[in-house]
Amino acid sequence: MTSRIQSAAPGSGEQASGRPPYPAESTGNGRAHGRPARVSLDELHETARRIAANVERVLVGKPDVIRIALVTLLAEGHLLVEDVPGVGKTSLAKALARSIDCTVSRIQFTPDLLPSDVTGVSIYNRQSGGFEFRPGPVFANIVVGDEINRASPKTQSALLECMEEHQVTVDTSTYHLEEPFMVIATQNPIEMEGTYALPEAQRDRFTARVSIGYPDQQAELAMVDEHAGHNPLDDLQPVSDGETVHRLIETVRGVHIAPEVRRYAVDVVAATRQVPEIRLGASPRATLHLVRAARAQAALSGRDYVVPDDLHTVAVPVLAHRLVLTTEAHAARRSATDVVRAVLHRVPVPQGSRPQ
Repeated sequence: MTSRIQSAAPGSGEQASGRPPYPAESTGNGRAHGRPARVSLDELHETARRIAANVERVLVGKPDVIRIALVTLLAEGHLLVEDVPGVGKTSLAKALARSIDCTVSRIQFTPDLLPSDVTGVSIYNRQSGGFEFRPGPVFANIVVGDEINRASPKTQSALLECMEEHQVTVDTSTYHLEEPFMVIATQNPIEMEGTYALPEAQRDRFTARVSIGYPDQQAELAMVDEHAGHNPLDDLQPVSDGETVHRLIETVRGVHIAPEVRRYAVDVVAATRQVPEIRLGASPRATLHLVRAARAQAALSGRDYVVPDDLHTVAVPVLAHRLVLTTEAHAARRSATDVVRAVLHRVPVPQGSRPQ
């Protein structure tokens, strides 16, 4: 089976896999019973290398962006890709989705999109005399949300429960989503006509935000040579599958993080709440996401333990988009990225965090 991209327009509501939108049994938090076997760090590194190489066939010259996307995937998180038009936001999302043989759906967010177009709707069946639930495109392992800020806040809010609790509630009934589950959303911060800014609660549910940026001259020339007459997405084949990714995630969960490093993560996040230029600091959810991302970063580096450098590597993508700057900070042309880097320089780094 190969990955499929399913476009969702208003009124559509079919599941990409055609399977029931809920597992037979679940725990109280909506997660399925039973855990898959872990894999070795060598196998994790090799699988991640194949996925990254596959994505780089489409997104040329952006290895750091691809690595953050993999970190987010292995951290059981969601990725927000924010940048100007034409730099490959949707291509990154599609390439990552097609590199994994699992259920994939795509939602084109528009102002007239309704919450039921995302989550699904209950339809009356005249033959049975009852209502049947038609799952929406959110019932997939990887959901690509294109231009998420073009939908109304009402429709954006349909993703809140999905992203945090991996479930959908429709007409008092709860349907659990398949695992792994990841939302990759794109938005354009420049062209603001007809858009709705993501509320803080929505941005806080994204584990990381990346900006692709313009390629350097050599990478852009290579892109012209290879992509001008052919779309590499057309030939992209999966190099892994959903079950393997699930096992990789289980391996990342087992990465050791020493008490000193945990305290360091808490101190870094707490420091963002005390900076004068910040009107709203990072939340406790940000602390959890920072630790999970650091574990994934450590695993990708071939280690089964987290060091402070792992936190430094993922701190800006994980924390910057959650911060709300004051008017004075904007006037001084300070960015959230600058604030996070200043916090990292100010908070003391723990020593001796490697396990004995």
